[in-house]
Amino acid sequence: MPYKRKTSLYWWSSFIDADGKRVRRSLGTTDRKEAEVLEAKWKVEIYNATNWGKQIDRSFDELMLEYLTATKDTKRSWERDVRCAKQLRTVFGGRLMSDLSSKDIWGYQTKRKQDSVKPATINRELAFLSTAINFANRHWEWGLSNPVTGRKLSNVGSARTRWLTRDEANRLLEAASSEPKAPHLNDFIRLALYTGARRGELLGLEWSRVDLRANLIHLEAVHTKTGTPRAIPLCKEARQALIGRQRFRASFCPDASFVFVNREGCPIRSIRKSFSTACRRADISDFRIHDLRHTFASWLVTEGVPLLEVSRLLGHSTIKMTERYAHLAPDNLKSAVSLLDHRSHSGHSVRPQQIRSVVSH
Repeated sequence: MPYKRKTSLYWWSSFIDADGKRVRRSLGTTDRKEAEVLEAKWKVEIYNATNWGKQIDRSFDELMLEYLTATKDTKRSWERDVRCAKQLRTVFGGRLMSDLSSKDIWGYQTKRKQDSVKPATINRELAFLSTAINFANRHWEWGLSNPVTGRKLSNVGSARTRWLTRDEANRLLEAASSEPKAPHLNDFIRLALYTGARRGELLGLEWSRVDLRANLIHLEAVHTKTGTPRAIPLCKEARQALIGRQRFRASFCPDASFVFVNREGCPIRSIRKSFSTACRRADISDFRIHDLRHTFASWLVTEGVPLLEVSRLLGHSTIKMTERYAHLAPDNLKSAVSLLDHRSHSGHSVRPQQIRSVVSH
């Protein structure tokens, strides 16, 4: 019979699966009668799978619950996955996976486009669904078909490069300082602005990987998106942000191992709400947490730092990803072309290495 947990609003079920293992699973409903029907359906499917070799028919909700539970402690993008799952559930919730077809995926794309959602966002949501399906097939042998395959939207457009001016950054930092429920926000924004580190890299940062003597943050392969270790140098502003976290730690939770924690020493998992509030107070629109990273890169490029060095600081896998900022340094290109004027005035040719030298600096 279905039962309730103190920590959950939904009914749960406990049963023996087709492999003879005890399974405890949420039924995904707050209605007892619906829970009883779902539990009975599952038991029939398990009986058929055990005695007749029939494949158990999995639901979309079951896939999402099982996948998010399995990856909660291993995926850096887990919070984004939860948001994708919630959005997908508005269309596919309650459906059996065996009923989903390419036509349903096309319908989802159409609906989201009608809601003025960007193609890149739609692709990201469906890519998450595809990943969950492949994960279930690979690890649990669910044997699900994947209707997302080959359904990626084209003409996604150029990558987003929204960044802050110095004045906007100062306003945002000031607004962040006035967030009473988020004393960590100002330090987080300051550290992101002056290191270019990703949100997950900062929220998962431990003090054991911070070297204030050498002014470096050490990221191992497991901590980075690309799986490549890198060291992040600290300027004065970034160093001050970490010192601010040190003072907080000494005052409230001296044994905390993570840099961004609450007063009890528990790691902070999300800053979305407080960040949005600070942006609103600072009168900054269309700005996301990841755009702090774009700001770091944009500031460097406008100061004349070569793209290759910016790429290394950001931890990009290829310099192609960094080329989105190239338009911010037109003066370097003008200097390179101006070398050609030297040929017309002096009669001497300009060596290719001279042009490369100007462009790279």
